[in-house]
Amino acid sequence: MAEQETTALAPRLAEAIRDKLIAGELKPGQRLSEAALSADLDVSRNSLREAFRLLTKEGLLRHEPNRGVFVSTPSMASIIDIYRVRRMIECRALANAYPNHPAVARMRVAVESARAARDRKDWGVVGSDNMAFHAAIVDLADSRRLSDFYAQIAAELRLSFGLLHDPELLHAPYVELNAGILSMLEAGDPQAAAAALDAYLMQSERTVLAAFSRMDAKG
Repeated sequence: MAEQETTALAPRLAEAIRDKLIAGELKPGQRLSEAALSADLDVSRNSLREAFRLLTKEGLLRHEPNRGVFVSTPSMASIIDIYRVRRMIECRALANAYPNHPAVARMRVAVESARAARDRKDWGVVGSDNMAFHAAIVDLADSRRLSDFYAQIAAELRLSFGLLHDPELLHAPYVELNAGILSMLEAGDPQAAAAALDAYLMQSERTVLAAFSRMDAKG
């Protein structure tokens, strides 16, 4: 019975840890403490280990024998692939969206929250608002499976953002770019919004890859 409960609980725990990754609470290369996380999530270590196994399979965590479980550090190849997938999913969802979709309101909330956070220079919150904005774009497609899949991509994406040591450089330019994409969609021009997003993602990819290259050169 305990084994069945552990198996049933693991996906929910994996989702909770994935949410921490998306929120930027866990950093690339960070060692995860079973004791701290089991206490934080109020679960047994057995359940937590099963969640770790699921996230390791997704590539979000890695297990090192005799050392423990660590948050994965994205490779250059994985970053390129993440952005390829993002362009396929997000641009298509946006191009086929309609302005009165419920997810558009969440996009607006994310933009307004990011602007307020930018003004107080809270770049961690700006980053989280940006993640919420793009998750809402995917929700425009009205596909639960696609949104669930994107949650994994979003977690990997936030890890790639963690490679940059200047969060202002990473996030500041995209606050108003998000606002511009939203304005195009609200004005009834989803095709223009999708084209703007495609250019935006290319710019974002170059920024992240450049940071990765600098880090790799120092290593």
